[in-house]
Amino acid sequence: MKHNLELGWEEWINLSSLNIPAIKAKVDTGAQTSSLHAKHIEIFKVKKKKYVRFEVSPLPEKPNLKISCSAPLLNKRKVISSNGESENRCFIKTTIKLGNREWETEISLTDRQSMQYRMLLGRSGLEPEMIVHPTESFLLGQLDKTLYRKKKKKALKSRRALRIALLTREPNNYTSKKIMLAGQSRGHEVETINTTRCYLDIDIDNPQIFYDGKPLPKYDVVIPRIGASVTSYGLAVTRQFLLTGAISINQPQGIANSRDKLMAHQLLASAGIDIPITGFASSPKDTRGIIDTVGSIPLIIKLAESSQGRGVILAETKKAAETVISAFRGLKANFLVQEFIEESKGEDLRCLVLGGKVIGAIKRLNKGGGDFRSNIHQGGIPEKTHLSRKERSIAVRATKALSLSFAGVDILRSKRGPLVLEVNSSPGIQSLEKTLERNISQEIIAFCESEMGITN
Repeated sequence: MKHNLELGWEEWINLSSLNIPAIKAKVDTGAQTSSLHAKHIEIFKVKKKKYVRFEVSPLPEKPNLKISCSAPLLNKRKVISSNGESENRCFIKTTIKLGNREWETEISLTDRQSMQYRMLLGRSGLEPEMIVHPTESFLLGQLDKTLYRKKKKKALKSRRALRIALLTREPNNYTSKKIMLAGQSRGHEVETINTTRCYLDIDIDNPQIFYDGKPLPKYDVVIPRIGASVTSYGLAVTRQFLLTGAISINQPQGIANSRDKLMAHQLLASAGIDIPITGFASSPKDTRGIIDTVGSIPLIIKLAESSQGRGVILAETKKAAETVISAFRGLKANFLVQEFIEESKGEDLRCLVLGGKVIGAIKRLNKGGGDFRSNIHQGGIPEKTHLSRKERSIAVRATKALSLSFAGVDILRSKRGPLVLEVNSSPGIQSLEKTLERNISQEIIAFCESEMGITN
């Protein structure tokens, strides 16, 4: 048997299923329906089921505190407000907690910006055992001010559908397809967006992104997979998504750090991470000096914007190195000169790091013997491998040094220990998934969920 629950005419309410730990509500027995203040209300579908996404500012005195929410859409109904105005509102069902009592009720979503209370709890949201005292306030306690502190973020957890933007110009490649399928299988909407077809409205109050001429809706999470040739604009689009309230699996600055190979090597060196001896110079007069800095022949000459093994050349003599460097300077191309790690024998390690952990690793090797590169795109063969504790540690440290959460770290095994060759901020997952027989795309989506405070 339930005991009576005595309420004041205003109370702090916990909406745990919406990640809202406390919101001040007016308990109004004169109103039939309950309502919640919501902005940017948008309906979307996951597996043909309708959801509604919206944004709540639970504390009027803290307008910058915004919580992104989503819930299954019950229906849309016409509601007549206290001033006689009619409005077609979205209705959801959510869990309400007051004191030690918890129950589900229907709530309508509407803009209550001009109202004193961000939530109204009407008759339909009250249970029979509840007694409302019209002259009393906060009988169940005042706001715990620690609830909205950053260190308490992990306590705000619920299961809900996310709207995820996958930034890619290749929606049909293996990695893009697997991420989309993983997101959908976990109850989220994943949309592919080509950043080159976006344009931006950089506004203080209402920053927007337009895609093929139409404004994009609000997204919870962005997964940037930006091509090297459009890095600058792709990063601008990613930053704009952050301005609209989304979070990104990799921050734009981290991606920029990884794409600038010179900066990446400087950051790795400053973090005390072992790398091959690397040289860089601007003046043609320094060609011999940079070769002497590396100190060994043969050596590697690498375009600063190379990827997938392209733009990487092995110079087997000093004369060949001078010729290649001269040709690159003639093209006004930025490049690095690196020592050749002969003992690696055309092998390297690809370690996939996610959220500060190595979640998978393979060895890539060129069995043909005619190429020093082991990239899969250059004919490399993936194999299972076992990482040493030091190799695992250096992969995580390299990812952190470049301010990334998700990265592919390439490591060479040398006589002086593991050396970080490169950190890729948009790693493919096909060779790892197939070699390790592991669903990495699911782990990527699970990480996005954890970043949004969602548990399984």
